[in-house]
Amino acid sequence: MKLAFGKTALGCALLASVAACATTEAGTTSASIATAPVMTQQGLIQGVPGKLDGITVFKGIPFAAPPVGDLRWEQPQPAASWQGVRDGSKWGDSCVQNPAPDRFPVNSATDMPDSPGISEDCLYLNVWTPATSADEKLPVMVWLYGGAYNEGGGSAPFSQGDQLAAKGVVMVTFNYRVGSLGFFSHPELTAESPYGASGNQALGDSIAVFQWIHDNIESFGGDPSRVTIFGESAGAAMNGGLAGAPPARGLIHRAISESGAWMGLNIALMTPRERAEQQALTQAQEQFGTTSLAELRAIPATEIHQKLRGAGMIVDGHIIPEDLSITFAEGRQNPVDVLVGSNEDEGSFTAAFGPPTTLEAWMQGEAMRYGSHVELGRAAYPASTDAEAAVQSVQPFSDAMSWHMRQFAEYQAEIGQNSYHYYFTHDPLYDPDRGNLGAAHTGEIPYVFNNLCAPRTFPGGSSVELMCGNPREEAFADQVSQYWVNFARTGNPNGDGLPHWPSMNELGPNEVMRLDADGSGRGPWLGEAKDALYQALFHDRVAVPLGISSGG
Repeated sequence: MKLAFGKTALGCALLASVAACATTEAGTTSASIATAPVMTQQGLIQGVPGKLDGITVFKGIPFAAPPVGDLRWEQPQPAASWQGVRDGSKWGDSCVQNPAPDRFPVNSATDMPDSPGISEDCLYLNVWTPATSADEKLPVMVWLYGGAYNEGGGSAPFSQGDQLAAKGVVMVTFNYRVGSLGFFSHPELTAESPYGASGNQALGDSIAVFQWIHDNIESFGGDPSRVTIFGESAGAAMNGGLAGAPPARGLIHRAISESGAWMGLNIALMTPRERAEQQALTQAQEQFGTTSLAELRAIPATEIHQKLRGAGMIVDGHIIPEDLSITFAEGRQNPVDVLVGSNEDEGSFTAAFGPPTTLEAWMQGEAMRYGSHVELGRAAYPASTDAEAAVQSVQPFSDAMSWHMRQFAEYQAEIGQNSYHYYFTHDPLYDPDRGNLGAAHTGEIPYVFNNLCAPRTFPGGSSVELMCGNPREEAFADQVSQYWVNFARTGNPNGDGLPHWPSMNELGPNEVMRLDADGSGRGPWLGEAKDALYQALFHDRVAVPLGISSGG
């Protein structure tokens, strides 16, 4: 089957209402978006009032055909048209995933009282708009959720778009396939692909959404020439991948990556398709006694998800044609503006795994962490006691990620794009019975969405009770979310009443934009010792194996 990245050729002839179609072609409607059905290429859909006055939300819009039966593991195919007016008041099912383990916070895409169901038929998107007319041409923001490539959904309460829409954007969330249903390579899939590619189904889902936006978002008051993707963790890594993906060129114009990019959450080579295929075959044989694609497609989706591991984002041969460290180093990535960064305490949650770190254990792990650069590692992370070793042990996760984000920002600046780098240093409030993780992984999300009253996502489980309605926290959330909206609007986060955010071209080599309720602004970054260490590790682990001439 062919990849569905071209414009969907459904056309007005397939729609039920010729009169409504003619009205859409004229570019305006006589009735308000808030009260009348909106025409898409697939049919009419009726929105419902959002949580804030003036916001209309359209839920559960199919952007691709259900990826079931023979379409399991295929790239997304065009969505079917429908007759009549579709009800936009209900979420589409989330993609197949396991219920959250016994942890806090839970998986808020699936485990809340009002969460939708879980199904393989899950390729749906949601639109929040403040527009009353199709003529408004507002910037569009598209959220890609995190969840280690294994969980998440566009209906999660923390990422609902009322507050961002109220600041003047059309906000879109969507479901992409996760786990082994969304990141699965197989030789039979590769052989039948016109591109000789397989895997990265979730990235294909994302590109199908971008195409849907290109074709339909004007009807919701959006501007298809100002599309900003933003995401966190796995979603941020996918954003980094999509910024380098040829099929996404021209469909996205700006990217915000929060704690992740094309190398993932660390400094590493991308996985090649051939290795992902072999791993998939080995697992399938071990778990199901077969490697036949037809037989695997006949197994229930929940069992596939539970017993096969997804490969995550890989070099599939088409969407990601090469290791993107090569693409970015050579300046061949997509010309998108970027706003990227990470949090000061990204690795704080890792302290809960395994026994407490001792000085002896820390010293024994030096060769694994630093390779031939032990002296650089000791200069970056000095420790002489068990207590110091314990503190240092969670920092490399945070710092390697920050270095990767800096590299992303630098590469985009080098090709002449607007580029901004942040370091989120604000410590949110935690309930007394929860550990204080500081500016943890996912900790910025409530501020980005200005949704301090919504349930949190793992692991940055800050306090809803202490932060919802707290004047200081609410003011900081208003600041952060306004930066994001300003960037989506113009490619520059700065605006009236906000502390100045210097671009990459304005920053010194160890300066960064620090985001903090105590005062956002230019400040120190990692420091020379850590920067030197990660330059060396990137050179050895990525640049040399890939034949990249510069260490980045």
